[in-house]
Amino acid sequence: MAEAEKAGRISKKRKMGDRQEAEKWPLIKPKKNLRITPLKDTDLFTVQEFFSSAESKAFVKVAESIGFAHQGSLGPAHGEAYRDNDRISVNDPVLANAIWESGLNKLFSDIKIRGKVAVGLNPNIRFYRYKVGQRFGRHIDESVHLGDGKRTHYTLLIYLSGAAKAKTKTDPNSQKDSSSEPLVGGETVFYGSRNSVVADVAPVEGMALLHIHGDKCMLHEARNVTKGVKYIFRSDNAVWSVASPFSGSHSVADLLMLECDLNILSMHKKCSELSY
Repeated sequence: MAEAEKAGRISKKRKMGDRQEAEKWPLIKPKKNLRITPLKDTDLFTVQEFFSSAESKAFVKVAESIGFAHQGSLGPAHGEAYRDNDRISVNDPVLANAIWESGLNKLFSDIKIRGKVAVGLNPNIRFYRYKVGQRFGRHIDESVHLGDGKRTHYTLLIYLSGAAKAKTKTDPNSQKDSSSEPLVGGETVFYGSRNSVVADVAPVEGMALLHIHGDKCMLHEARNVTKGVKYIFRSDNAVWSVASPFSGSHSVADLLMLECDLNILSMHKKCSELSY
């Protein structure tokens, strides 16, 4: 009985800790007038100032308080991309929804993948940290099934450190460390056919970078950081089938039948967006 009571107290403490940790996330304010900057149609684009500087720094502070774990790989000799960075993974549907509702939902309202629209973010939130000398070699991002007919189709990266539009003066008497140094390196580079560079994206604090993943994912890498520390917020956009018919409760069979009907109609209407 004593052991059971002790286990119950530990479990209760962990639950309380989870709630307290969740309350640490910065409040994400709704963003107005967000604009997409296409780098390759809707397959790859950026969104400037998706997070404010204050929001970015607050996420870094929370992530550092949680603590990062090193993430490595066996390397190309063993069929894996070279990887050397630090990582945190948390499952937080509330945070994922808050970020989605802050402006991503509007940006994706007109983007469809095989006739499907995005409905939210993967609740598996990850934070990456790259210190000097760390990088992530060329690789692709896989699509993930989330259940309930949902599957991810876009990688979302939000740079929490990097260049800023306006430089701010710093206290000359303040103690400097690598995290406060200007970030140099750490570009995200995308490759096309014959190793041609499609885009070379330098980290900018608060900027979001979104690219399609799965069977259409472009080969890409995170280049070596040569100065400072690169921090990234990472999630994935999840898509479901066409929004309005699926707003209620439906079985998988119903969804498949409805999607089939829509595809047949699209063939007659020659709807180009469903051939994406």
